[in-house]
Amino acid sequence: MKLLTIIIAALCFSVSSVQAQVKYPAIDKSNLDMAYYPPMYPLLKIQGKAKDPLIARVIYSRPHKNGRVIFGNLVEYGKVWRLGANEATEIEFFTDVKIGDTKIKKGRYTLYAIPGETEWTIIVNKETDIWGSFKYDEKSDVVRINLPVQKLTETKEDFSMVFEKTGTGANLNMAWEDVQISLPIVF
Repeated sequence: MKLLTIIIAALCFSVSSVQAQVKYPAIDKSNLDMAYYPPMYPLLKIQGKAKDPLIARVIYSRPHKNGRVIFGNLVEYGKVWRLGANEATEIEFFTDVKIGDTKIKKGRYTLYAIPGETEWTIIVNKETDIWGSFKYDEKSDVVRINLPVQKLTETKEDFSMVFEKTGTGANLNMAWEDVQISLPIVF
């Protein structure tokens, strides 16, 4: 009798547990990613190996090529692009920096791009927490800079961003398909 009571109680508990499970949305193919300067900053920080202060962080969704033609097709030339997928890409500066001739105060910003075949316009915009580029407002631009397209010898399947140290600060390198753009940031 005691065994039967335990079995019934266990069945009741398992049924109520199944009914209480949360339904989660499907996994998005465009993975959220971050790039830091200095590179690997969070890992270095928890290991006690961070020698330099945190300068910048980029948060973006990483779209995939998946056999598609990207530039000039999926991402149209001459139109504002969110520089990734889903939410517009955000950059946060933890110190004042300079892009081109423009000084930018520390804080959070949105990054956009206007791709072209030989040149891209990279835009730093003060509006944040934006999905896509549907509400992009040029009046909120902090800086626009035209940068040359660098052709890659190998196809990059996933859109990626990474900081690279330079003599005056860092480049934010962005690559996808057979294209790379390098945004110089001075600090």
